[in-house]
Amino acid sequence: MLYYEIATLKTVIFGAAKAAAGLEAWLKASEARGKLLGAWFNDIGGLNEVYILRSFDTLDAMMAERDRALLSGNPMGCMEFLINLTFDSYKIFDFLPEVQPGSFGPVYEFRTYKTTLNGIAQTQNIWRDAMPKRLEYSPLTIAMYGLDGAPRMTHIWPYASIEERSKIRAQAVADGIWPPKGGPDWLTPDMTSAIAMPMAFSPLK
Repeated sequence: MLYYEIATLKTVIFGAAKAAAGLEAWLKASEARGKLLGAWFNDIGGLNEVYILRSFDTLDAMMAERDRALLSGNPMGCMEFLINLTFDSYKIFDFLPEVQPGSFGPVYEFRTYKTTLNGIAQTQNIWRDAMPKRLEYSPLTIAMYGLDGAPRMTHIWPYASIEERSKIRAQAVADGIWPPKGGPDWLTPDMTSAIAMPMAFSPLK
């Protein structure tokens, strides 16, 4: 069972490029835990943000890596460019395969939905039924539910371009494939979306 984490780094203006070298060194250090899957800078949405997706074999490994950042005098290797740093823990939807590095973008959409208090299991079941058809339109990087904070799910979709994203989403809606039938019933209006691009060292391109 893998655990996933998204670290969100809020940087100074134009800070992603400035932080890249130190961040890469931090993530690839010999003492680093977990597997780096992706690193992105935000292009549309919450600007001046960097997203790091990692997987961990155990919760202990994830917490040890988080401690490494929280107790460091130079968290994530780029303190001079950081304004804020948050960590979110997840488990992948149980019907999906593990995330594998590769070139699928370069445009990645990050969407987070707050669910109803009893909505995680229902959302997972509805997505399980709907995904085979939806994947005929475009791939999914990951869909996962939060282990901390309010009940929520985060899903990441790669596209070749903004135009392709708009075309695919419109077609899936027109065909009645998406959103999955009954899915919105278990969601709240508290939703966010961001478009991000891979950093040079990101395994997911």
